[in-house]
Amino acid sequence: MSKVKKKQMGEEIDQLKSLERQTEDKLKRLDDARMETEAYLETVEKKKKRKIGEALSSIKKGYMSRLLGGKGIKILAPAISGIKEETIGRVTTVPKLTAKDVTEIELQNIIDGYSYVRINYDTRANEYKYEAIEPKLMDEEVDILEVLKEVLVESLEMIEDDDEEHREAYLRRIVDGLLRELDISLHPVSKERIMYYIMRDFIRYGPIDVTMSDVNVEDISCDGVGVPLYIYHRKYGSIPSNLIFDSATELDSFVVWLSQKCGKHISVAQPMLDATVPDGSRLQATLGKHVTKRGSSFTIRRFKENPFTPMDLLKFRTMSDDMMAYLWLAIENGQSMLICGGTASGKTTTLNAILIFIPPQMKIVSIEDTRELNLPHENWVPTITRAGFGDINPVTGKAPGEIDMFDLLGSALRQRPQYLMVGEVRGTEAYVVFQAMATGKSAYTTFHAEDVQSMVHRMENDPINLPRALVSALDIVLMQAQVKVGTEMTRRVKSLTEILGVDPESDELITNAAYTWNPADDTFNYSGHSYVYEKISTTRNWSQKRMEQEVKRRIDIFRYMKKIGMDNYKEVARLVSSYYKDPDGLIKKARDELKAT
Repeated sequence: MSKVKKKQMGEEIDQLKSLERQTEDKLKRLDDARMETEAYLETVEKKKKRKIGEALSSIKKGYMSRLLGGKGIKILAPAISGIKEETIGRVTTVPKLTAKDVTEIELQNIIDGYSYVRINYDTRANEYKYEAIEPKLMDEEVDILEVLKEVLVESLEMIEDDDEEHREAYLRRIVDGLLRELDISLHPVSKERIMYYIMRDFIRYGPIDVTMSDVNVEDISCDGVGVPLYIYHRKYGSIPSNLIFDSATELDSFVVWLSQKCGKHISVAQPMLDATVPDGSRLQATLGKHVTKRGSSFTIRRFKENPFTPMDLLKFRTMSDDMMAYLWLAIENGQSMLICGGTASGKTTTLNAILIFIPPQMKIVSIEDTRELNLPHENWVPTITRAGFGDINPVTGKAPGEIDMFDLLGSALRQRPQYLMVGEVRGTEAYVVFQAMATGKSAYTTFHAEDVQSMVHRMENDPINLPRALVSALDIVLMQAQVKVGTEMTRRVKSLTEILGVDPESDELITNAAYTWNPADDTFNYSGHSYVYEKISTTRNWSQKRMEQEVKRRIDIFRYMKKIGMDNYKEVARLVSSYYKDPDGLIKKARDELKAT
């Protein structure tokens, strides 16, 4: 290679190295610029966040200052003053009675240390009064409670948890955090007083929480603004309370809130509501003065967590042991039944109690407007009606999306149930129920009627218009009423009437009163003959003696349950199920236990 070419190659290599150095310098400058840009953006973001935080803090301080009425953020609740009252627990003080004409009858603990019920007797008015006692808040505590409730309403996201303890713990944590954030220092007793009202209003039942927690309360009735809530007490009957809604706005808001708690809607367009409260109670409410002239109203019919069992009905002497044995055999063998009576006669309670006798493996479908039945059976489909949306269709007579009892009945029959329950028949759905009976389904329902004749009359006229031939598909009519025995009001099954058919000549129903109640001495009498027993004997191929033995066995089972103090409906259901599986073994055990006494 010549010297000239070597020289040229050397110059080219130097140029390439120079370009490489220049490129590296440019890349380094670009990288430095990128890092500077990122640092700048990070600084800008921090400044932005700081400014936003300062702005939010300023807004919150101004907002909280406005809520606190110029008291500032720092609030020190005063020490608990020594009020001269009888003190129970560590939170609630129970005031002494000052009126001369009022006497304390009993004091009941509702939530230990927090809420109480006192039954007083007014000698001047000669009536009992129901006094709900809750923690008494001082002015400063009222201010703090209002602040906390307003903040919680704006920002709280409640957890989807059916466990009340978990919800209370969650709410307590949220309130503790709010108090720290607001720099509010509370005396422990003040804090518990405030927490009681937060728990009451956000988790439980607000102003009526004491009555909803009282096991002795059967009904809660609010008749309008400025009227005391009336309580139907298991011991003292219907008595006024110290609970009252003073303003229409307060009462309207509570009725709307209560309907939302039930998962339903009430408004000016639809001012009437039937619903089921989360604890299973039944709610009927009206909104405003569109329906009731005293303003919004509501009635809550309470139901026990542990529903009444056949043993409860026997304990209350609603019916006799042999009547209950009759119903057990009738239900076990699929005899259809109509439970009739007036308002508050205990129809649904009796229906729910005796349905425990349904064999556990049978398919059951129930249809109700509001959920009332509570069965221990697994093979049970409980269905409820649903209100529609928008205007009523003039052709169908229903709002779009409405599902009524007639729709549910059609659906139920396609599910091939052995037992069909309808909460209460009032209209055209009765035709389908009786058609189901006529085709061999075992159906049970309640109906408003005072006796068999009025039941037939109501069935055959508007709006039901049931042919008499279909009424004869019914097997038993249980007639129940609220009656006065001595000085007390109680419930009694007035008769168990069997429907035998229709007389072809007179077109009258042929009936047999198997059992009747004698009001003179409060006893139950057996007529001496039962066509239901005859029907069961024929089906089971039992002799009359075997039938009588079976009735006696069922009565001994009731005596055995009474002796061992069985009162929980699930325990009663398990024992009934055990009898179906091993009747001889259980009756031997029961009779051995009875002989031991």
